[in-house]
Formats: sequence, C-alpha cells, structure tokens
Amino acid sequence: MTAGAFVTGTGTEVGKTVVAAAIAATAAGDGATVAVFKPAVSGLDELGGAEADHRLLRRAARSEQADDEISPYRYGRPVSPHLGAELAGERIEPGRLRSGASAAAAGADMLVVEGVGGFLVPLAPDYLVRDLAVELGLPVVIAAAPGLGTINHTLLTVESVRAAGLYPALVVLTPWPDPAAELERSNRETIARLGEVEVVTLPRIDLGRRGDWPRLELPGRFSLRTPA
Repeated sequence: MTAGAFVTGTGTEVGKTVVAAAIAATAAGDGATVAVFKPAVSGLDELGGAEADHRLLRRAARSEQADDEISPYRYGRPVSPHLGAELAGERIEPGRLRSGASAAAAGADMLVVEGVGGFLVPLAPDYLVRDLAVELGLPVVIAAAPGLGTINHTLLTVESVRAAGLYPALVVLTPWPDPAAELERSNRETIARLGEVEVVTLPRIDLGRRGDWPRLELPGRFSLRTPA
C-alpha cells in the first residue's frame, strides 16, 4: 500500500498547495518516490507570473508526472471546479479521478493529494471533495490560516472529516508569523484542545527556493485505500 495524505483546507487561499508541497518535498528529500494529485485546477488564466498549483506540486515532489497525470481537469477561470467544468462544456467524472489517483500512486512510496477549496466543495453537482477523500481513504491534513476566525472554520472542518469516517491527522496553521502574537498562539492551543487534533505551524515559504523549505512530516505512515 502507498503511504500518503489528503490535504484539504478550511476554505480557499489558506495554504493547501503550500502544505501539500511541503509534505511532498520533505518525503522526496528523504529519498521517497513521491506522486502528487489534484483533481482540478482553476484560475489558470489569471496566474500572471505565478506557478500553477499542479506544477508547484510536481516540482516539490521531484516528480516527472505529466500535467494530466497530476490534475486531469484544468480551467482558466477562477471558479469552483463544477462551474469550471460547466463553462468548459464538460463534467468532472468521479471515475476518472479515482483512476487518476490510483495510477499516480502506482509505483510511488507516497501519494500526496491536494483537494480543491474546502472539504465540501463540489467537484461535480453530486460529488464533493469529501467524496473523493472517502474513496481514497487517506488521512486528512487540514490547512488553515492562523488568525481571527480560524477556530470556527478549522473545528468545523475537523468535525466534517470525522463525520465522513476519515482521520484528521494534522492541522497546519500557515503562514505562521514570527513572532506569533497572543491571538495566534491561543488559536493553536484552542484548536488542538477542542478538536483533539495535532496542530503544527508552517512559516511563510519562498516557493522559489525549495532547498530552504522547512520540513513538514506526517505523524506516522498511512496507506491509500485502493479505489474501486
């Protein structure tokens, strides 16, 4: 079985890709063969000079996967995946996602999957990010902002992950300020205590300097459930 994690977030723009990339880079730096997978990417038309999520994941993992192997659905407008697919005249097919994740995991020591938006974002009208996570059966890593409002958002996500029968392995607060104020320190302690979950922090990362990225290790080794 392939070890790995499913990275989700408390919403959009909370550092999911950075967290997934840091996990992948840590494992690859330790000598593991790492595969990455993201079911859909949107907003490609508005990147400017920024690196697309699937390409950052590939670079972090030191992978040679093709774009289609990492992210089978890619859209130009910054909209939710199901709307991006509708605007493109297609539909995101759950079977293609399951087979894509399974193919990515084949021959790899670790699979890092990054979701889209939050845990309950629809990939298709009747198929959520949560549903893909359940089918893959990986432990879930939750990316969250460290500031005001994060307690509610993070605990709701932890609760939703558990309600789906999955294991919330880790909450990562990012970007963690240096120095952290009383608010951020209290948020970290409160989420850990009320959510009964391990909480770690990740500072702001210069994505162009992979060698300087901090380590982000998973608490233990977890296995992918082979998709049906």
